[in-house]
Amino acid sequence: MATLRQLEYLVTVVDVGSFTRTAERLRVTQPPLSHRIRALETALGGPLLERLPRSVRPPS
Repeated sequence: MATLRQLEYLVTVVDVGSFTRTAERLRVTQPPLSHRIRALETALGGPLLERLPRSVRPPS
C-alpha cells in the first residue's frame, strides 16, 4: 500500500523532473527518496518513472 509520503515524493519527482531537485525541494536526502520511489514501484508491480541520464519523467 502506498503511503501519503511516497505519493508526495512521486508527484514532486514528476513535477520537478529530477531526484536531486526533488530532494532539495522536500528537504530530504536523495537515497531515502529514491528508496521510497523504488518501494512504491515494487508494491505497484512496475516502473512509475522513466529514468533518463539527467532527468526522470512518467513512462511514455
